[in-house]
Amino acid sequence: MEAHAEVYAALKRALRAGASVRGTTSPNPPVGAVILDADGRVVGTGATQPPGGPHAEIVALREAGARATGGTAVVTLEPCNHTGRTGPCAQALIRAGVVGVYFLHRDPGAAEGGGAQTLRAAGVNVGQLELTPDTFGPDAELPIDGVAHWLRAVERQRPHVTVKFAQTLDGYTAAPDGTSQWITGPQARAAVHEDRAHRDAIIVGTGTALADNPSLTARFPDGSLREHQPRRVVIGTRSIDGAPQSGNLNRLGFVQYPDIDMALRELHAAGCRDVLVEGGAGLIQSFFQRGFVDAVQAYLAPLVLGGGRGVMAGPLGPSLGDAARFTPQRVCRFGPDILWELKRREEG
Repeated sequence: MEAHAEVYAALKRALRAGASVRGTTSPNPPVGAVILDADGRVVGTGATQPPGGPHAEIVALREAGARATGGTAVVTLEPCNHTGRTGPCAQALIRAGVVGVYFLHRDPGAAEGGGAQTLRAAGVNVGQLELTPDTFGPDAELPIDGVAHWLRAVERQRPHVTVKFAQTLDGYTAAPDGTSQWITGPQARAAVHEDRAHRDAIIVGTGTALADNPSLTARFPDGSLREHQPRRVVIGTRSIDGAPQSGNLNRLGFVQYPDIDMALRELHAAGCRDVLVEGGAGLIQSFFQRGFVDAVQAYLAPLVLGGGRGVMAGPLGPSLGDAARFTPQRVCRFGPDILWELKRREEG
């Protein structure tokens, strides 16, 4: 089924709706949905609600009401086909009288998948869309695709892992004396806190916890807390419980795991699907060495130090062949700083 311009405009709107609820839906995916009426006008927009609440399609259909009849649904994940805590979205779309459904990602679940087949059997035209750097035009910013992170977690049976760091132009995250506040400016730091509010957990090593006394909270520029707060996670064997130099974490509460494998296993079991690793250099190196880094957020500041501390504690190997390779996804500017977002390049 051929997609027209209004379908791709609706897909961008659906992606933004899904991105707005990232961090609140796990272990369910942050899906976005848009309903177009028979004339191609947006009449309903929805996003997945917290577990137990309605799925994105249901929210959008409720907003559209009778205007959905004869219309088209555009969804970031194939409409589900099973009854769990909520009913099957494929059947809801059929009852609403939509005549077309476009979706971005196929649902991999044995019970949840198959919605497209159910829709086709009911006479609904179904098409699958593709998201590439040129989907919305060569100069358009690619919206965040939270469902892709969730799918990675389903595939790997562990949370999707993003490593975040801020560095100078010449690759240093701290000066020779260890100072690192602040490499980036206030606009970039505000973006970091907004992103934290869309993660299931923030992870640091014991060295960072003891040296920097981080809060690992998602805050507004005035210091007030955002509505959604990620889990605060520390990895390592050194105790930080009660240590005065980790007072913020002791005050706010945290969970500690001795190693990366246990952390990812336990976090996945607890429903976490999208986590952010913020340091330090030894922990980041370990994540790379284990092959657990799915994405990178690199904040680049217009500074040159000429020496200092790097992103990792050491090399991944002696040659370029040992490098971890990534594909650029988005480039954003925050004041004088640049954010480069990349995803892991799959072998082959």
